Amino acid sequence: MEGWRGAWYVPCLASLETLQELCRKENLRCKSIGITNRNLKSYEVEYLCDYKVDEGTEYYLVKWKGWPESSNTWEPLKNLKCPLLLQNFLSDKNEYLSRVKEGKALKVKNHVKALKPAVADYIVKKAKQRIALQRWKEELNRKKNHKGMILVENTVDLEGPPLDFYYINEYKPAPGINVINGITTGCECSDCPAEKCCPKEAGFLLAYNKRKKLKIQPGLPIYECNSYCRCGPDCPNRIVQKGTPYSLCIFRTNNGRGWGVKTLQKIKTNSFVMEYVGEVITSEEAERRGQLYDNQGNTYLFDLDYDSDEFTVDAARYGNVSHFVNHSCDPNLQVFNVFIDNLDLRLPRIALFSTRTIKAGEELTFDYQMKGSIDLTSDSADGLSPSRKRIRTVCKCGAVCCRGYLN
Repeated sequence: MEGWRGAWYVPCLASLETLQELCRKENLRCKSIGITNRNLKSYEVEYLCDYKVDEGTEYYLVKWKGWPESSNTWEPLKNLKCPLLLQNFLSDKNEYLSRVKEGKALKVKNHVKALKPAVADYIVKKAKQRIALQRWKEELNRKKNHKGMILVENTVDLEGPPLDFYYINEYKPAPGINVINGITTGCECSDCPAEKCCPKEAGFLLAYNKRKKLKIQPGLPIYECNSYCRCGPDCPNRIVQKGTPYSLCIFRTNNGRGWGVKTLQKIKTNSFVMEYVGEVITSEEAERRGQLYDNQGNTYLFDLDYDSDEFTVDAARYGNVSHFVNHSCDPNLQVFNVFIDNLDLRLPRIALFSTRTIKAGEELTFDYQMKGSIDLTSDSADGLSPSRKRIRTVCKCGAVCCRGYLN
């Protein structure tokens, strides 16, 4: 919103639809938000709110796209040309009725059949949720920089997109922390890996085999070719830096674990799946935040303890798909430390690789206590920040070998 005579410029937090509703309500035109003389009075069904039968004719209460709810109108079924929205309406109605075990419409005066207010209210909330989740999915796919698509699904409850979460593709360092540091040269290989390739220079083996699958043991670092290397983008030692290759779905779990992530494609053993990214903060700041997160039951602090414990990744507000990956005591993902354009051992990138074949539709999980250690026992919580050792969080992973607690 622009202040009078350009004295102030305040970012507008209202959605496009809200602005369009205001324009139509006040009969105003604004090309920048798509309201012109041509479409000022146009009508498009956004969703259906209610249902009734009056004198033998079926009517639906219509919410018009870009119009305020005060402009909702009852329209006869024969006038509606929106089969998908009608299908959603009926599906949401049946879902609600099946949950409360009510199968009959409510009869009111004048022989008008109508839905109970609670049913109509649920249908509207479900329609708004569906729109919100669709917009969120579009936003996530605009922001992600990897090949795989991101889908969003909630068939469990009315929870919408998280209100205070911002999608990022790489670390967001706190002031004073440099996550791109230490690289001045790269390998001279024309066909990696050669004798002087990046892993060899760092004193380690190449992490991948000819099929670009992981071949090293947990606890060992991965050194990939970097931006100074002579090799091109098809180099077999460039895997993590290319991002998630699989299409994934953020979905609402049905057992109280909140959101989760499932793969929409088969993932073979020892394949790179995703990075764990977030804000990179000091351990002191992690201690402060951890006290707040403990009370909320959150577990987004990931200590970068490969070489020291100076820094922590906090994915609570800023993160990628990994923000939604749940814990399991019998996980199908394993944590590895990766070095690409930063050789600072205190600041590895965190990559998640498959430990076995994962079927399409299967949920992705990793062990929150694993933290890339070679032999971390189930009784150890060294991978957890000190703040999270104070309050024990009950584990709901359901694995046969479940330890009972996340920490």
